[in-house]
Amino acid sequence: MILLTWVKYDQYIQQTMQISGMWNHKIDLNLIYIVISAYEDINKIFELLFEFDIWKSRDKNEQKYKKKMNKFVNKRCCNHSVNLFLMFFSEKYKKCDVEGAVSYTVNDGLPFVEKDNK
Repeated sequence: MILLTWVKYDQYIQQTMQISGMWNHKIDLNLIYIVISAYEDINKIFELLFEFDIWKSRDKNEQKYKKKMNKFVNKRCCNHSVNLFLMFFSEKYKKCDVEGAVSYTVNDGLPFVEKDNK
């Protein structure tokens, strides 16, 4: 089998797998990939992942996402973990969540498929 990927993805795949292992594979690989591609500092990466983990369980944020989910799906952003993270990120940094999801999902592409997360 030959696996063809962008060089862009290759530089983050090993790091993504290592961080996933540190989190006992509880976080979607594409979510880790997005954080790694945005930040080089490992401390910042872990800080964001930790903050996100706390955020999603507070204030019914997952239920808020479910109400807004169709906005993401209609724009072809179907990775719910990534979408939820971008809602968190948009609240924290006053960015636009749906457009951010479109940028990562549709424009750039996400390197991992669902079976990779198992």
